[in-house]
Amino acid sequence: MNTKLRGKHFITTQDWSVQELKTIFELAKLLKLEFAAGKINHSLDGKTLGMIFFDASTRTRTSFESAMTQLGGHGIYFAPQTMQISHGEGAKDTAKVLSSYLQGIAVRHCTYGEGNRYLNELRQHSSSPIVNMQCDVYHPAQILADYFTLTEHFGDNLRGLKLGVSWTYAPNYIRPLSVPQSLILMMPRFGIDVTLAHPPEFKLMPDIVAQAEKNAAESDATFRITHNMEDAFADTDAVIPKSWGPIITTTDQTAGLALIEKYPQWICDQGKMDLARKHALYMHPLPADRGKEVTAEVIDGPHSVIYQQAENRLHVQKALLSLIMG
Repeated sequence: MNTKLRGKHFITTQDWSVQELKTIFELAKLLKLEFAAGKINHSLDGKTLGMIFFDASTRTRTSFESAMTQLGGHGIYFAPQTMQISHGEGAKDTAKVLSSYLQGIAVRHCTYGEGNRYLNELRQHSSSPIVNMQCDVYHPAQILADYFTLTEHFGDNLRGLKLGVSWTYAPNYIRPLSVPQSLILMMPRFGIDVTLAHPPEFKLMPDIVAQAEKNAAESDATFRITHNMEDAFADTDAVIPKSWGPIITTTDQTAGLALIEKYPQWICDQGKMDLARKHALYMHPLPADRGKEVTAEVIDGPHSVIYQQAENRLHVQKALLSLIMG
C-alpha cells in the first residue's frame, strides 16, 4: 500500500496507481467496520471540505457531507449562485482563496465541455486537494464504491471477474457520460473483463475508449464493445446497466432526446438477467428510471445490491478524504 497520499488530487482514478487505489479500499474496509461497531473516528478533526455543486445531488452531497461529519470535520455546501462565481469570478481566484481556508475542495460540475476543464483549472491553482464529485468526463467516487461493493461479494482479488456495462433507455433528459467512462477505465486495471454495450449513436469519448483498451492490455484483462445489449449480460458476474446521452453524436438537446426514443427495448429486465450467471449482481449508481431503465422485478429482486452500493459511497469517501486531507 502507498499511504503517503496527503494533498493528492482526486479528479480521475487514472491519476492514481493501483496500489494507491488499493489503499483506499483497505482503509474503507476498516472504516466501515468501525462505523458498524459505533466507533468514532476523529481523523479529520478541525478540517473543512468545501463542496461546490453546479448540479443537483442527493447521494453525493449526503455521503460527502456525512463523511466529513463522521470523521470529526466539517463540510460546507456551496451553490454557485450564492458565490462570486455567479458574478464571473474565475477558477484561479476561487481556488487560491478557498484553498487558503479549506483543507479540501470538492466539485460537481457535469456540463459537457466545461466541468472537467474547470476542475483542472482549480487543481492548477489550489494549495488544497481537489476532489471530483462528478464532471462531464469522470465520476471517480462512484466507481470506488462500485469496486468496493464487488469485493464484498467476490473477494479482494477480482481478476477474471466478468462485468457488463450497458446503456439503457431513459427519456426526458440527457445523462452524462461520466459513469460508464469511469467504469471502463478503472475496472480493467484490476484484471476485470469488461463488456460495454450501447447503440451505435451512444459511443463514449474516443480518447477514453483508447485509454480503457490500453489499461486492459496492460493488466491482461479484456475490454470489448458491442451494440447488442444481451452481450453485456451473457455469462457475467455483475452488470451495471445505466443510461447516458448521445453526446458524442450530437449536443443538440432535441436531436439527442429523439435518439434515446429509438431504443425503448434497451431495458434491464429479468430475461436479460437470466443470461448472466446465477450469482450475478445487478448494480446501478442511482437514481434509476424505474420501468424505463430497469423493471421492478430486477431492481427490487434478489440480484440487486443498489442500496449496499449506495451506502459504500460513504465508506470509500471517508477513506479517500482521510488519506488526502489527514
